[in-house]
Amino acid sequence: MPTEVSEMDAYDGRILAELQRDARITMAELGRRVHLSQPAVTERVRKLELNGVIKGYRAVVDFQRLGYGIRAIVRVGRVEYARVVKLIEQTPEVVNAWNVTGEDSWIMEIAVIDVEHLDAVVTKFCILTETSTSIVLNAPRENAVVLPARRENIKPAIRKVTGK
Repeated sequence: MPTEVSEMDAYDGRILAELQRDARITMAELGRRVHLSQPAVTERVRKLELNGVIKGYRAVVDFQRLGYGIRAIVRVGRVEYARVVKLIEQTPEVVNAWNVTGEDSWIMEIAVIDVEHLDAVVTKFCILTETSTSIVLNAPRENAVVLPARRENIKPAIRKVTGK
């Protein structure tokens, strides 16, 4: 049974923030940062993992240093779901893929070597349906820390004016 947000306390939130910043941190150092003992923090991390809050750990890589000079966002129009899933699975350049609502059915992030490589990858999807591609120029925010959702933290962007 997944942990409800309400079951998570401030310690869990701080643990999640620290692990998202550096998943290789030792449990002893994590305990020091969040002001808990190493056994207590280890138990909390274990519970977060068991409840599916922490889904896994991974290395964040630099695409440029791996030889991928271009990252792009490809939007794919309406097409049979299974056909796109199969093509995504056959295309290692697809880094992320999301099935979405709206005019597009899919939004994908791809990493390619150069424009020629970009053309080859996008063409695979163009054969299925219409596509639209945007090259990523820079990414001022990636892999941002995500904390438990709290409705009380939501502030309206615009204050509503009432007749009173």
